[in-house]
Amino acid sequence: MQTVILAGGKGTRLKPYTTVFPKPLMPIGDLPILEVVIKQLKYYGFDDIVMAVGHLKELIQAFFNEGARWGVQIRYSMEDKPLGTAAPLGLIPDLDDDFLVMNGDVLTNLNYAEFFEYHKSNKALCTIAMYKKPVHIDLGILHLNEANELTDYIEKPTLHYEVSMGVYAFKKEALQYIPKNTYFDFPDLIKTLLSKKRKVVGFPFEGYWLDIGRPSDYEQATDTFNTHLQEFIRE
Repeated sequence: MQTVILAGGKGTRLKPYTTVFPKPLMPIGDLPILEVVIKQLKYYGFDDIVMAVGHLKELIQAFFNEGARWGVQIRYSMEDKPLGTAAPLGLIPDLDDDFLVMNGDVLTNLNYAEFFEYHKSNKALCTIAMYKKPVHIDLGILHLNEANELTDYIEKPTLHYEVSMGVYAFKKEALQYIPKNTYFDFPDLIKTLLSKKRKVVGFPFEGYWLDIGRPSDYEQATDTFNTHLQEFIRE
């Protein structure tokens, strides 16, 4: 099975580390986060991997080469200029009729095979892995009626939102909605699909997920990975 890993971003929220080091090679425990991802994909049967690279691509290529060390086949798709998250898919030839797409900096124990089967069984053009994210509001929330009369007061609530995990499955047909040589992100693509009345579904996930975007996220990911290694690396 086939996966496109998006590994071309500059990781600006993790500066200064990512000034000279690509974020997918940032270590958690003894392994770069991208190596953890590849080991997981291999375990679940995804051994055909395309890395969409840009920023500091030479370091990523030098580390992973063609993937033989992990029992996978890796090839690379290069961006000459930043294209966003979705547009790089339009540069990749020979994609399967259904394929996985994911960010290269996600720490999760998602069963990728189960997610992919869910996508195919639903015959969706796109499937988005989603996680219920708690968001704490450190303020009092006021509820008002149309006359601005107070109807309720909720002190420092925790709200829950279904958020994208940065893991997707697509049918190849979805590529026709990506403009060529234009900056285009996944929200742009998803909104386009919805405007065209194409089927997009969500896959609810209740396990562990963390987007390693900020220094605090990176520290949390490292601690969690080290204390629950068996949940993330399976041989």
